[in-house]
Amino acid sequence: MKLKHYSILICGSLSMALYVSSIDFKYPKYFPSIEYNTANNTPSAEKVKLGRALFYDPILSKDKTISCASCHSPYNAFAHTDHDLSHGINDQIGTRNAPALFNLAWQKSFMWDGAINHLDMQALFPITHPKEMGETIEKVLDKLRNSNIYPKLFLNAFKDSIIETEKLLKALSLFQLTLISSNSKYDKVQKGLEQFSVQEKKGHALFLKNCNSCHTEPLFSNYNFANNGLPMDSTLNDYGRWGITHQSKDSLLFKTPSLRNLSFTSPYMHDGRFKTLNQVLNHYIKGIEKSETLSKDLKSNILLTSNERADIIAFLLTLNDKDFIFDHKHQFPRDLLLKPED
Repeated sequence: MKLKHYSILICGSLSMALYVSSIDFKYPKYFPSIEYNTANNTPSAEKVKLGRALFYDPILSKDKTISCASCHSPYNAFAHTDHDLSHGINDQIGTRNAPALFNLAWQKSFMWDGAINHLDMQALFPITHPKEMGETIEKVLDKLRNSNIYPKLFLNAFKDSIIETEKLLKALSLFQLTLISSNSKYDKVQKGLEQFSVQEKKGHALFLKNCNSCHTEPLFSNYNFANNGLPMDSTLNDYGRWGITHQSKDSLLFKTPSLRNLSFTSPYMHDGRFKTLNQVLNHYIKGIEKSETLSKDLKSNILLTSNERADIIAFLLTLNDKDFIFDHKHQFPRDLLLKPED
């Protein structure tokens, strides 16, 4: 049964879905309600198709060399693992590690410092940033209007031939909203389809005791901002959210990332300083730097034995969602962007 536009229904006992037009966003019933308001951006398969093409097309960049996927690869949970810091046109190096893109419908703000407060606006930042895509939105629109494929894709998606900024951004948002990671072993355990091993169960208990306040299950982030005690990188001099608010209470606060798909998203932290999960645990065990804005949950180091470290990592590996990583629906649209001779 399908309900009226924008309505929510329970599909059996395992999942919920938002049914609109010919596309649905399915997620488990133990997930919270989504934050994104689809009433202002009616989903459709045609809009998602357009957004997918735009996401993978370097036409959005000044020299047509950088696409969204250049820093957000589907095989890395839409993160970027080749470099600690993101790279843009002319091989320029950015100041932060590109975050993974999934479960965006549950997030209220975007970027490591929360500079963007709506998903529909987020793409403007990398498109226009001189060290990322380095293009003006006006020139992007001109290129799309003069392309061989986009006038038809915009017409199919929005039922008129006008190519404008709002449609571009909303199409990109809708494609990204389909990037839902919810079929890891952890999820299968929650659905009663599998069971944790003894070690994974121990790790889960340790996780709930030491990590869940910030990396709250089932999304494995509260998507708030926190100072996790990382020493300042003297080269980057990145004060996190303070750069947006200029309030002292926000100094060194960064958005808490989800811990899903960690096997695919290294390096870790906002500046990509850690390559392995063991390095991350070492930080929380003995590397936390005290400061006035340090998270209250980290006032003392986390105490773990070597066996407990192994248990927590075993649990974290249950958050890997290979079905999401290798879902062809999210990957490069060869039928749209490759010429026959390619």
